[in-house]
Amino acid sequence: MYFLTGWPRRLLCPLRSEEEPFHIQPSSQRFYFAVLSETQLSIWFSRPSVLIVSYIESAKAAAQFGFYQKTQWKPDDSMIAVATVKGYILLFDVVGGGDDKYLYEPVYPKGSARVRVTPGYKEEQCAPALSLEMKKPVDLEAPITSLQSLQEDLLVCTADGYLHVLHWDGQGSNGHKAICLTTIPFSLDLQSARGGPSLELEGVYIRCMEYCVTLDGYAVVLSDGRLGFITPLSNTITADQLQGVWAADVTDGTCVAVNNKYRLMAFGTASGSVLVYMIDTTTGSMQLSHKLELTPKHYPDIYNKTGPVKLICWSPDCSVVMVTWECGGLSLWSVFGAHLICTLGEDFAYRSDGTKKDPIKISSMCWGAEGYHLWVLPNKQERRRQEEQQESNQEQVLLHGEDRLYLTCGDPTQVHSTSDSHGLSTLLGHKHWHVVQIHSTYLESNWPIRVRFTICVCEQNMTVTGGLAWWNDFVVVACYNFIDQQEQLRLYQRSSNLDNAFASVTKLHSDTLLLNVFRDMVILFRADCSICLYSLERRNDSPNPSANVELLQEVSMSRYIPHPALVVSVTLTSVRTETGITLKAPQQACMAESIMLNLAGQLIMLQRDRSGPQVREKETPANNKKLLPFCPPVVLAQCVENVWTTCRSNRKKRHLLEALWLSCGEAGMKVWLPLFPRDHRKPHSFLSRRIMLPFHINIYPLAVLFEDALVLGATNETVLYDGLQGSSEPLEAVFPFCTVERTSQIYLHHILRQLLVRNLGEQALMLAQSCASLPYFPHVMELMVHVVLEEEATSREPIPDPLLPTVAKFITEFPLFLQTIVHCARKTEYALWNYLFAAVGNPKDLFEECLMAQDLDTAASYLIILQNMEVPAVSRQHATLLFNTALEQGKWDLCRHMIRFLKAIGSGEMDTPPPTPTTQVRRLICPLDLLLKECAENMYIDMMLWRHARHLLEQVRLRDLGCFSAQLGFELIGWLCRERNRVARVDDFVSALKRLHKDFLWPFPVIPVGSLNSPLKNGRCRTVLSTRLLKSQSADSLLNSDMDTALPPTNPTNHTWLDGLGQSAKEMDTASSAHSNQHSPQTHDAFLSLLTNKAWDTNHFST
Repeated sequence: MYFLTGWPRRLLCPLRSEEEPFHIQPSSQRFYFAVLSETQLSIWFSRPSVLIVSYIESAKAAAQFGFYQKTQWKPDDSMIAVATVKGYILLFDVVGGGDDKYLYEPVYPKGSARVRVTPGYKEEQCAPALSLEMKKPVDLEAPITSLQSLQEDLLVCTADGYLHVLHWDGQGSNGHKAICLTTIPFSLDLQSARGGPSLELEGVYIRCMEYCVTLDGYAVVLSDGRLGFITPLSNTITADQLQGVWAADVTDGTCVAVNNKYRLMAFGTASGSVLVYMIDTTTGSMQLSHKLELTPKHYPDIYNKTGPVKLICWSPDCSVVMVTWECGGLSLWSVFGAHLICTLGEDFAYRSDGTKKDPIKISSMCWGAEGYHLWVLPNKQERRRQEEQQESNQEQVLLHGEDRLYLTCGDPTQVHSTSDSHGLSTLLGHKHWHVVQIHSTYLESNWPIRVRFTICVCEQNMTVTGGLAWWNDFVVVACYNFIDQQEQLRLYQRSSNLDNAFASVTKLHSDTLLLNVFRDMVILFRADCSICLYSLERRNDSPNPSANVELLQEVSMSRYIPHPALVVSVTLTSVRTETGITLKAPQQACMAESIMLNLAGQLIMLQRDRSGPQVREKETPANNKKLLPFCPPVVLAQCVENVWTTCRSNRKKRHLLEALWLSCGEAGMKVWLPLFPRDHRKPHSFLSRRIMLPFHINIYPLAVLFEDALVLGATNETVLYDGLQGSSEPLEAVFPFCTVERTSQIYLHHILRQLLVRNLGEQALMLAQSCASLPYFPHVMELMVHVVLEEEATSREPIPDPLLPTVAKFITEFPLFLQTIVHCARKTEYALWNYLFAAVGNPKDLFEECLMAQDLDTAASYLIILQNMEVPAVSRQHATLLFNTALEQGKWDLCRHMIRFLKAIGSGEMDTPPPTPTTQVRRLICPLDLLLKECAENMYIDMMLWRHARHLLEQVRLRDLGCFSAQLGFELIGWLCRERNRVARVDDFVSALKRLHKDFLWPFPVIPVGSLNSPLKNGRCRTVLSTRLLKSQSADSLLNSDMDTALPPTNPTNHTWLDGLGQSAKEMDTASSAHSNQHSPQTHDAFLSLLTNKAWDTNHFST
């Protein structure tokens, strides 16, 4: 695919002239460009971009012939035809410079002389010296409207309704013949064609015409706006051998451009849209394929103000088309309608301060060699080149420009090398490119870079014809050898030099156009419309590893392919449609089962014929294996631009790895998904083994990460430089600086939705469960709910069978159901909430489910939903439940949020709207009411905090009480004073003390029997307890022991925590001091060891 890079480059003509160039026309190979002004014809070279020769018409000749108007090259670049406004055709011979072979030659430093020893050496770094010689002019006696170059003829259309056929040499009796348009019969299709003249064509002429080689006909736009296609019935162009068909219901055509590779005709219209037609092979009628037009969704300000389409130009590889309008601007679409670039929006059309720029109005444009540049003639006399970049169809994203490569950093198989891996591919790590700059000395003899697969490899004695591919550690190359004049298949070892001495060479019998690799097999598509399969085997019988190549099978496709240039891609895959698809046969992913052929956008599948008796592989010797023949081809899809498949296998993700992925332009993507029976059950006889599912994405796909359920792509980013503006706005200020950035998009929710629409919920569940470990799987569920909700809730027509309830039921199979619904609701407009919760359930019930599941964060999100959908009393009730639960679980951040939430409800809670104040007294009362209400709300929150504090103190959870006070700013001291005679009263000191030690993980003191202050001498503990105390080495054993708590006679008055707080502290300090002085060394060490074991606890809570 194509992307803009950098700034446009301006080329200024070295010859001074007051005339403005208005027309540019490339040669057949696009190495030369003819530029026209009113009386001047200039020939430019593409690389280096220099002016070679210029022919200036004399004033006398200009008065006789008129100003120049259009130009056309002869296919072999030996002649140029120029049309003038007075109806003359001027033929020019393009002659070499004779002794002066080159006009420009590179100068190399001393010691770096260029060695030219091979016949295939290119000298494109030298600009050739050319001259123009005008031949005898041809007077057609009518204004010329269109020129079309054929192999030996020049077809000219004039405003008097004639088609003139001129020989390029202009010699002989057949040098000129004319055909009247009215003598060509037209109809809607060839089946209803009738002979005789067309009276309705009186006074009508051909405004624009272009020849399509693969359709063998002429696409025409008539002066009355009608569109047509003229087919010659024989090899000669005569009036009685031409037949035309109309495009129905179109009368505003302006221009036309044909796509030879995809057999399409693009017609511009006065409404600003481009109509792309194809020819029905059965009836011969013109069928509308798709439209190219700006949408109000993306271009609301300009979509209907572009004016008529002025120019349409297909790229050299026919994969994209550039369009410009009378009002200006450039727009780029893929072959089947995916919109890529438009200069009428975003930074192209607006400055950084928001002011609108004037759109660039184009008078003429054409593509450069291999599509790396777009040559443009604007209305302000400068020539521009805008660099483009192309994409290679690989699992990794690879873009290449004229002098560098952009590769994604990472290995898609690195993470998925093991079957139980749940990580992501390293390709998703960042958006940066790995840029490989191609050396200038290499480009001097090998420009332009044509290979679009992995890397660019060329030697001076050969040229790559069918492309490159990797096979293990080998580079597989289909090339043509200039020395031997032989088509070859070469394999170069990765660790060796790219030298023929280390290459495995296999001779081929026909020119190779396409190449691909599947496991240990190579598939070639040749110019004779045949497909060859070769086996590859590594050999280590020499110091340098080599490969053994053996021809396995040859398949002729000449019956199905009218022209070899129509084949876009050829792929060998393991995809099949037979009944053998089961969960017990994962080895099918390792076998070459079918050939996928993209024929002018039609995806054709050739599957191996297994209708006969099958022989097990174990019973057949390896050297006697005979590959099965292929069945007749079957068309799988239309309008296909790219195809992705993989030879890797993963039993856990068979749906994704055994699927076939298609890019279909404006129709988005399609996936040919396999369907498997669940739990090894026998599949239903009525259930298809595969299903084609379409879905739309927001990026143009360049690669598919199968296990990660992601599509990789690239996008253009722009940077404005408004500071460069001056009296004359420079080119850098008119056009922003363009960069290319990587991007990606999730597609899994589209597939799940399509399966649910088709009542394939079981398949959707299997697919979703296989991807549940992906980190963005919750986002996938949210996207699926959001997309369905937006479509159904905003539909103007009633939906007879809504999908949202099915989606909601599907999501309940996963533990993230509650989070998915509330996250989707919070990202959706409030007006759609009723429709959403009517399908998924009452938000109050979902809130209670969150509380039961202890998912408080999700419950808090549902509380926001309830605040907007229910009355304040209901919101307060549920907020109170959540607040109490958060207090109990110590979720302090959530508690602080809930306090603010409850205060907000209280400040805004009103049963009826406040009445309009009519007196001064009423104005004074309203603020007082609000103040009282706020005080009441604060009291309500304080009561809940007091209740929780009482609950903690009743259970002697002093540690939790301290955290509660510190986290929420609770007035602990004042509250304890108020609760002195209530909950702060201690009834059971022993239980409270044990709970206190357990709560803070404090050890109990171990006191020896001989201690003077020991309570054992008072007889209040049993002898068995003394034995346990002496044997105890930890506080835990004491905590678990049974204690006889016979209390001494005391005052029946109950003590509180605050009574005697200071006195108790003093007594404890005195006892501790005496106790430590009277300890024996052995006992003292034992006591310290207990404290050491719990050091981290005591240190933690000492503050």
